[in-house]
Amino acid sequence: MTFKDLGLALPILKAIDEQGYTNPTPIQEQAIPILLTKKDLLGVAQTGTGKTAAFSIPIIHHLHSNQEQVKGKRRVKALIVTPTRELAIQIGENFTAYSKHTTVRNTVIFGGVKQQRQVNALRPGVDALIATPGRLLDLMNQNIISLRDIEYVVLDEADQMLDMGFIHDIKKIIAKLPKQRQSLFFSATMPKDIVELSKKLLGNFERVTIKPKQATAEKVEQGIYFVSKPNKVKLLVHLIQEKPTASVLVFSRTKHGANKIVKKLAQADINSAAIHGNKSQTARQKALGAFKEGKLNVLVATDIAARGIDVDDLSLVINYDLPNIPETYVHRIGRTGRASASGIALSFCDKEERAYLRDIEKLIKQEVPRMPEHQFVDDPNEKEEANRPQQRPQNHNRPKKKKHGNSNFRGKNNRNTSRNTPKKRD
Repeated sequence: MTFKDLGLALPILKAIDEQGYTNPTPIQEQAIPILLTKKDLLGVAQTGTGKTAAFSIPIIHHLHSNQEQVKGKRRVKALIVTPTRELAIQIGENFTAYSKHTTVRNTVIFGGVKQQRQVNALRPGVDALIATPGRLLDLMNQNIISLRDIEYVVLDEADQMLDMGFIHDIKKIIAKLPKQRQSLFFSATMPKDIVELSKKLLGNFERVTIKPKQATAEKVEQGIYFVSKPNKVKLLVHLIQEKPTASVLVFSRTKHGANKIVKKLAQADINSAAIHGNKSQTARQKALGAFKEGKLNVLVATDIAARGIDVDDLSLVINYDLPNIPETYVHRIGRTGRASASGIALSFCDKEERAYLRDIEKLIKQEVPRMPEHQFVDDPNEKEEANRPQQRPQNHNRPKKKKHGNSNFRGKNNRNTSRNTPKKRD
């Protein structure tokens, strides 16, 4: 199947073609025909499956088709609510790209910055609004934004929003929506509270589920280093110095830990930057921009801040701290191994993290290959684990280059979903 087979408007097909893609991913292939009929949808899919295009393209199609009926100032017809600033910006960029040859307008609002510039962008009127919950409610309370004309609403990364403490905000937003609307609900996992929330948002809905467990881990070369906690930074420095030009994304469990890693790397003359919830929006965007452009090779991130990171040639993901939620591991390593390219993900495991590793291996239904013994093991228990005769990933020091020209369209959103980062309101 190609995008031309889906019955989309010609200007949208032209924009998609300019992105270099012809074939929809599975979630796009299944979701877009449903959404074009204006049915509600519950989508369950992991990172990297192309969810952003799956919901934004049909919305743009509907908005474009109804554009001739719009008279006077534009009113917000489509609302996309997402948990983080980075992800909101990323969705906005995608939305703009897909609507390039239409007259559909969108804007993005999020917290952590002064609101005036965002308010100014809203004044001429927009068709679609991408928002984080906190800033959306703030502007609603100031009567700057009204939801009374909403026809299409998307709740994206719902499980992550609940993990970040947005449940009450989301319920307030849902309560303000018109009863007659098309509702889309996307989540990587479906625990009980997410199921209950979906019932509040959705009417008579269709469901699309795309390999919710192991989809990402299958194509990424993985490896685990058993290392004592004090020696983690030494091992990290060693791996980075082995490939000084490689782009490396390092995951820390905490904001304090991310700052500490950056400081330790600086002591080894390795330039890096941290992004997390305590960093200003300007600092986060500057660091992320430098990383994407190749001006910065090492980025240290917490799980929530890493959402929206989309780097074409990401060489290596390093789990400095193993996540205590096994699904988070799958989302993290999904930052590499994009499209048809393979990726490399290495993890550090100290004695206190062994239980996390067992949970991860149970989830992905495979044992993470043990890396060979290294000079930074100084704990007998770690050394014993490291010496177990198990397979190591091939060529872990030679990251494979991404294969270009792939026809599977993922959009520009490869997103993490995690529950192990301190809750922070956006």
